[in-house]
Amino acid sequence: MSFEKEFAARRLELSVKAKNGLDFIVAASIVWAVIAFVWTLPSSATKNSFITFFVGAATLPLAWLFSKVLRTTWTIPHNPIQPLGLWLNFAQLFYFPFLVFIYSKYPHYFIMTYGIITGAHFFPYAWFYQAKPYAIMAGVISGGCLLLGLRTPSTNLYLIPVFIVCSLLVLSILLLASYRLNKRAYSVVAVPST
Repeated sequence: MSFEKEFAARRLELSVKAKNGLDFIVAASIVWAVIAFVWTLPSSATKNSFITFFVGAATLPLAWLFSKVLRTTWTIPHNPIQPLGLWLNFAQLFYFPFLVFIYSKYPHYFIMTYGIITGAHFFPYAWFYQAKPYAIMAGVISGGCLLLGLRTPSTNLYLIPVFIVCSLLVLSILLLASYRLNKRAYSVVAVPST
């Protein structure tokens, strides 16, 4: 098997065994639904932003739970590309200093900024899982959060996380369709175990 074919086969393996990261997207949908609720509370933007930070931390444990339900694989030891998925996820943490700045100076824009970071971090997964819906929804979520953030009055900021939840549900459906296509392609490709 040529290098290019083996590389493509290993990426297909990631897509199929991890089901395009569907467990993380479903978990994120639930977390963002809770965040939407938080932003309906009659608290200040500063307090809601603070709570949002902690609610967001539930994504990883929920994703682990959904990995059991959806039977996804988090680690594929023989696949040298697999660790990249974790690195791509951690990359968004380097945007958090900007998020802290927004929290401290402009808390009204916190939820918009957090949503933009969330959406934008999906983009490299389009390549990683060979799933174009990640690229499409990265733009939709980031652009949508910006538009809503600039046009939504402070009393309706919950609309931003509601928009994200709806976008993540659409992404889930698109990723499931992409997974099925990749699964068919993977069934005819042999990936050597090392």
